[in-house]
Amino acid sequence: MESIPRGNGGGGDGFDAAGLLDDLVRVEVRLYTLLDARLRAAHAHGLGRFDLLRAVDAVPRCRVSDVVRRLGITVGAASKGVDRQVQDGLVRRQANPEDGRSSFLELTSAGRQVLDEMSPTLDRETAEVLRGTGVPDGDLARLARVLTAVRAGLETGSAR
Repeated sequence: MESIPRGNGGGGDGFDAAGLLDDLVRVEVRLYTLLDARLRAAHAHGLGRFDLLRAVDAVPRCRVSDVVRRLGITVGAASKGVDRQVQDGLVRRQANPEDGRSSFLELTSAGRQVLDEMSPTLDRETAEVLRGTGVPDGDLARLARVLTAVRAGLETGSAR
């Protein structure tokens, strides 16, 4: 693996913010690509579809704006993704009785089946890939807690 020179992040505490960002981005890209390929091989659906179905399932009376917030994507990307799931029969739109301009999203029985079939595969494959890095489970658990806290800070805007 190529070593990339890193700065000190502006402080003497050993925290290298730019290096951390670089590692986070590279890990995310490699992990996403690998897991997407494994899901496609096992289910003929990728991680993007799984994420969208999970977002719709997680929010009662889900709207496209909820998908945007949960996935951190643009309105255009969410709309296009929802349209694709509707076209494929995995999500249905229900008219919002209080606002004729919007609709609620819900999984169809086919969408529920796809999500239920993919979930254990993703859990198993993610654990296998992460354990394959040689990082001890305790460190992975600690990393998960730290990333959850960082994500929460970013999503609530407290990092601004």
